[in-house]
Amino acid sequence: MQALPLAILAFILYVAAASWQALTLARRVPSRPELVRGLGVLGLLCHLPLAAGLFGQGQALLPGLSTSAIVAGAVAVLLLIVVSLFKPVLNAAVGLFPLAGAALLLATGLPSPERTGGLTPGIALHALSSVLAFAVLAIAAAQAVLLGLQNQALRHHHTRGIVQALPPLTTMERILFELIWAGLALLTMSIASGFLFVDNMFAQHLAHKTILSLAAWVIFSVLLFSHHRLGWRGMRAVRWTLGGCVVLLLAYFGSKFVLEVVLNRG
Repeated sequence: MQALPLAILAFILYVAAASWQALTLARRVPSRPELVRGLGVLGLLCHLPLAAGLFGQGQALLPGLSTSAIVAGAVAVLLLIVVSLFKPVLNAAVGLFPLAGAALLLATGLPSPERTGGLTPGIALHALSSVLAFAVLAIAAAQAVLLGLQNQALRHHHTRGIVQALPPLTTMERILFELIWAGLALLTMSIASGFLFVDNMFAQHLAHKTILSLAAWVIFSVLLFSHHRLGWRGMRAVRWTLGGCVVLLLAYFGSKFVLEVVLNRG
């Protein structure tokens, strides 16, 4: 089966799962977590072959934009489904599933970089920790948006709708910081392995990625330190989380987009 039909089918399944969960948040339909997970898994089954196929085509030292986008989306969906079995994070599917599907659709039309060398164990560790860090922090971003909506509703004394559908505010905040801790640990591993195993970072156009990744690391570290020592929470935590995720998004995909799409360099 060709890539585009698979990508379209995955997108439809992801949107269907997200739509049901959105209607659940709006209290228009009953909660059906098994249905949402099932649709997500079916979408993932269409998604994963495309990721595997791209790794077979584009075997550059580090994955290109198309491979990175498709693999990051698949890992984020997989992690969300698995974590939702233990933590009440399935509501994040409302934003995460459609974004993963949209990224899949867009990335199927992008070129893959030509082969420049095999993946060494050190480079593989760097790539794996990078995509896991991005996936975990993407879930944290979706969680932060929901937390922000919950905060705003409570500030305006709206106690129905989304406030009733979401877990308690303290639970939402605890899960957010647990996700940030996990994401920061993986981001630390990614940055450290990059310095250890990736050579000629400026020659490989990785300087911007490194600087922005370090900036994101600082943002998340400041947030966690301030939460622990200064009691940062609520909308301040939401803004810092989203700010860090935007910087990380630019680090992982911004320079690749400019190089591979705008400047057409493999």
